[in-house]
Amino acid sequence: MELTPSELTVLGLIVERPRHGYDLEQVIAERGIRQWTDIGFSSIYYLLTKLEKRGLVRVSQAPAGAKSRRVFQATSAGREAATRNALALIAEPRVVPHPLLVGVANLPLLSEREYTEALCTRLAQIEARITAVEEAERAQSALAPAAREVFSYSLSLLEAERSWLAARVEVPDAD
Repeated sequence: MELTPSELTVLGLIVERPRHGYDLEQVIAERGIRQWTDIGFSSIYYLLTKLEKRGLVRVSQAPAGAKSRRVFQATSAGREAATRNALALIAEPRVVPHPLLVGVANLPLLSEREYTEALCTRLAQIEARITAVEEAERAQSALAPAAREVFSYSLSLLEAERSWLAARVEVPDAD
């Protein structure tokens, strides 16, 4: 059973330990998960409902009328699905559409000056993003191996893009 990245993220957090929706929101915010996935606060309960209907999580404690305090725990099928999907995402390279490539494919629409200005703007934003990710990494009290890998990979991609952009606009690498 294939899971979306958002479903796998929420399920993975529940596999760690049983959680309710608000607890998931807090962990997502504290760990900076929104730096690399698009889980909005409003989608957490939607994802929990989907996972529950698919038999991947179940409610372990359900106080009457307190939907937001329903504590979800992973089922054995949920743990198996999370493991299988995590392994597949790590082992199998997938084509991920990148909007930058759509813009670059339309270079004939731009003047050289417009293109260079856009690259400079993007470079400044990438540098700001690198700083934000580094600050988020430092803000974590103790990084679990998974978090360390997420930060490492994210920074590597950002630094590679910074290097590519700097070469295009003839700016020395910040390294």
